[in-house]
Amino acid sequence: MVGQPGGRQRLSDLAGEAGGGGRDVLKHSDGVWLRAAGGAEGMCTHLGPVTSELETAHEGLLAGTGGLTALAELGSVRESWVRRFEVARGECGALAGKLRAVARAQGETNETVRASFAPVASPGRGEAR
Repeated sequence: MVGQPGGRQRLSDLAGEAGGGGRDVLKHSDGVWLRAAGGAEGMCTHLGPVTSELETAHEGLLAGTGGLTALAELGSVRESWVRRFEVARGECGALAGKLRAVARAQGETNETVRASFAPVASPGRGEAR
């Protein structure tokens, strides 16, 4: 059923099988879009604690290293990774919203198509006239 996660829609459902001979021509499932959105949200959640874990791992690393230039540069490398993780989290969050919007839009399109077939649907096989 359209509007429910994993709902499938077939052209024969939309047209009340009018002229379709029962053949499924159009198939839509919002399940794949919603699973992809869930995956993007999962990635965003997974990246959440990485910044603090990275900071914890670097605590005290520079203490007592004196003039070791390579270790001094480690701070700027860490900052670069922190920025990258934050950008990735933002992109994953935005992507999840866009994927859910696709599922909604396709469901709305299905309903519009269903309504457009209503005037020509056979009585008793599709929507009532």
